[in-house]
Order: sequence, then structure tokens, then C-alpha cells
Amino acid sequence: MSEHSEIYDRSVAILKLNDKGSYTVPTHGLYPFQWNWDSCLTALGFSHFDEQRAWLEIETLFAHQWEDGMVPHIVFHELDDGYFPGPDVWNTRRVVPTSGITQPPVAGFAVKRLFDRSENREQIADRVKALVKSIDRWHQWFFDCRDPQGEGLVALIHPWESGRDNSIDWDKPFVNVPTDGVQPYTRRDTQHANPAHRPTKDQYDRYLWLVEHFRSLDWDNSILHDNSPFRIVDPGFNAILLRSCAELALLAEELDEPEIAHRNSRWAKRGINALEKLWSSEHSQYVCWDRVAEEQINSASIGGILAVFAPLSQERVTAIVSRLKTIAANSKYLVASHDPTDNRFDSKRYWRGPVWLIVNYMIIDGLQQAGQHQMAASIEHDSQALIAESGFAEYYDPVSAEGCGGDSFTWTAAMMLEFISS
Repeated sequence: MSEHSEIYDRSVAILKLNDKGSYTVPTHGLYPFQWNWDSCLTALGFSHFDEQRAWLEIETLFAHQWEDGMVPHIVFHELDDGYFPGPDVWNTRRVVPTSGITQPPVAGFAVKRLFDRSENREQIADRVKALVKSIDRWHQWFFDCRDPQGEGLVALIHPWESGRDNSIDWDKPFVNVPTDGVQPYTRRDTQHANPAHRPTKDQYDRYLWLVEHFRSLDWDNSILHDNSPFRIVDPGFNAILLRSCAELALLAEELDEPEIAHRNSRWAKRGINALEKLWSSEHSQYVCWDRVAEEQINSASIGGILAVFAPLSQERVTAIVSRLKTIAANSKYLVASHDPTDNRFDSKRYWRGPVWLIVNYMIIDGLQQAGQHQMAASIEHDSQALIAESGFAEYYDPVSAEGCGGDSFTWTAAMMLEFISS
């Protein structure tokens, strides 16, 4: 059996292990529900051996889209007390409980890629068109509720929305989030993973304060942005949204939905121009913008590298490639989730240093789109080396290659299927 054949079989086995029939869990124990961007990226993995299951994964997620257009970051299909905070804490009063915040909107990109690969386009056109309309509503929700001044970029109101829960990007703005009055709680994540690899208690107190605050506002998305003490414009998150807008525009055109195509194309072009506000000459990459303090955040994280996932100018792409070379010189494996030369860097603590294959995948894709194939190949090589060294972990130490967090991780396996099947 070839090395690729063995990795393929192991990857498929993990997706099947975490398959709950119509959705997948990221990994048993640590994450027992359906997560938003996990599912969209996992669908790409399913497409290599079961296209129908891939479409079902995304359809299940969008079946729980809110009336205002938001797609929540967690759907609590089955009760499981192994995770905190559960549906009782969120209390969003949905028929099937969900969280009350969202996550990186990678669905437009994923659905376009799935449709491009499909050998049954005519048979599934109506099915895909329904998803296109739902994703368009989600994009519209972002610009209505998270870009109230019409800047072309959207803000996060909770770190969990970014997917990068404890990023160093949030340290300074998180000081504005109080901890007074947070209800007593027991964390479950540290029972499944090494506490030294997880966010701190102080960070969790602030996560929970925001959840309780938004709950007190009845999860009214028309007012949550302006009432949040945490309003961050993240380049990585916005790049995912803008790439999805651009891809959805192309797909809508193909499926004879010209209004959706025009709307999403306009959002993508406006947002790419607006991203310039986030460029840092000091760091030679994009950085976050704090809408509360009205200033850039001095934190050179993976979010500013992930911006290359969007269709950027060649000037910006070239600068990011140079930045990646600097990061590579200071860590063994690409791409560390924070600048390894920053004294706040932590090689094992969640999003404060470790490598995540899903982010590598999106950076690789953006580089390939921009013709930067050599750097893309270097990142893919490191991604596969991490798997060979430490298996299908949630994330990896960029210095030692140690696997951290959960194991038998769904989206890690899905990304490997993408790498070896492309």
C-alpha cells in the first residue's frame, strides 16, 4: 500500500468515525456537536468519496439558519453534557438549540468548489441553487448587522466567531470586556485536553460575560454590534467572507441568479479595497482593527496572513510571501498561528502559536490562485509532514510537531484528503 493510499484510508476512516448521519462532530468528547466552518470544510473532504454526503453536511447546517439570515456557529442536535457552554447557557430558544453567534463564512467557497467538482451538475442544480440563496442571505446579514457604517468590512463581536478563540489579537481589546457577575461554571474542555493547551480561565470568564450580555439583549442582531464592548475587524475572517462572496457571485451567474451574482461581486470588490485599512507596513501583513478604540491592533497573527485567501493585489501577495519566509526561518513547520519572534508566542496553546491545517489549506489555496506555487508547496509539504509525525491532531506545535488538542480530528482529515487528492 502506498503512503498516500494509507493516509487516504485513515482520513476517510476519521470522517466516518465522526459522522452522525447528517452532520459530523469535530471530534468525540471535546466537541460533540455540529460546528459551522468545520462542517463546510469537512464537506470538501467528503466530496472525495461520497458527494451526496458532502452536500448533506452543508444542507444540515443551513437548515438551522436564523430568520434574520445568521448561520450559528454551533447546532446542538443532541444533548451532551461533555461540552460547555451548552444550549441552556445560550438559551436562544430555537426548536433545535443553537448558539447565538456565527463563525467564518466559508460556505460560499466550499459550495462553489463542490459544484465545480461534481459530475452531476444538472441533477443537483436546484439543490445547489437553494444553498446559494441561503448563503446570499447570510452574506447580506453580515453587511447589515456587522457593518453598520457601510465600510465594506464586518466586525466580530465575540472571539469565538473568528474561530481563533484565544488569539493574541484579542488580548488588548479583551481588557474592555468585564468579568463581573459571570455565573459560576465548570469547563469541560480541560477535561478532554491538556489545560496548558487551552484558553485561560480569565479568557473564559470574558467569553462567558459576552454570551450572558448578548443573551440579556435577547440575541437581537440588530443591536448586538453596537452594544458589544468587543468589536474587531479581523482580516482573516473578512478574507473568508470576501472570497466566499466572489465565489458565490460566479456560482450564482452560472445558475442564472444575476441579482445574487451582482450583489456578491459588489461586496467582494468593495471589501478588497477596504482591507487596505488593515495593512501594517511595520509587520508586512494585515492586522486587526479595533472599532471600539478606533486603531490597529499591534499583533502579527495568522489572521493577517490568511488574508491571502481573498483575491488580493500582487503587491500584497508578494509581501505576504516574504512574511511567510520570515516566519519559516523562526519555526520548523509552517504556518504558526502567531509570529514566533513575539514574546507572547506560545507554541502549544491553541491559537497563540500552533499550526492548524485548515488555515494552511486556505493560505495554500490563496497562494495558488495568485500564482505563488512554490510557497504553497512548502506549506503543503509541512502540513503532510505534521500528519506523518503526529497523526490527525486538532493542531500542532510548529517547533516540535507535537499534536495538541483533540485527536482523530475531522477537519484535519478532510484537509489531508484535499491535499492528497488534488
